[in-house]
Amino acid sequence: MGLKRISTSLTAGLLLAALAFAGPASSPIGADQIKKIDDAVRVLEEMMKESDKSIPVGLLEGCAGIAIIPDVIKAGFIIGGRHGKGVLLVRTKAGGWSDPAFVDIKGGSVGWQAGVQSADIVLVFRTPRSVENIAEGQFTLGADAGVAAGPLGRTAEASTDSELKAEILSYSRSRGLYAGLSLQGSSLQEDRKANRKFYGAEISMKDIIAGRVGAAPAAAAKLKTALAEVTKK
Repeated sequence: MGLKRISTSLTAGLLLAALAFAGPASSPIGADQIKKIDDAVRVLEEMMKESDKSIPVGLLEGCAGIAIIPDVIKAGFIIGGRHGKGVLLVRTKAGGWSDPAFVDIKGGSVGWQAGVQSADIVLVFRTPRSVENIAEGQFTLGADAGVAAGPLGRTAEASTDSELKAEILSYSRSRGLYAGLSLQGSSLQEDRKANRKFYGAEISMKDIIAGRVGAAPAAAAKLKTALAEVTKK
């Protein structure tokens, strides 16, 4: 059996073990999505706690959208993979935030890497075009839109616009042991099943971020309030 086949088998095994450890795959209607929103609020608040290591507030104030993906599982041995579920919100014309649309991130990579890791990831969409790409249903980071590691802390805010050209800035907080981290080549797509369970009807991501869902579940307000709070600081 070749090294590539062994690596692929080990990666698949690590991912399956990590996902199994995370808990059952199903739960009462909407419960998984409400928990995911609670986790997203926690991730956002914890990432913004330390001013010297936080996402610059100015980036959030001026961004076109934000995706928060808690507990992305990454596993690999030579050939790596990642998978996670989260939420996407976009800026409304009035300057507020849309209701959350649920998304999946998936990807793989080749290189010297080993281990299993869980990471919280935040993607800051800087331009309306980058948001429009994801609203189409699926796109690839680094191909359909450029992605780069975002600057940290207040001192980074002044130089961000002039020094960074990427449409999407990524932030991550990792736990576990893993050598190698890149979102290049990962696909971000709408999670239709999660959106249907949360909103109680078949509804597209375009309709969600355009505000065409009617009365959203009360949990949707939690994340919008948290985003409004962090940008006030």
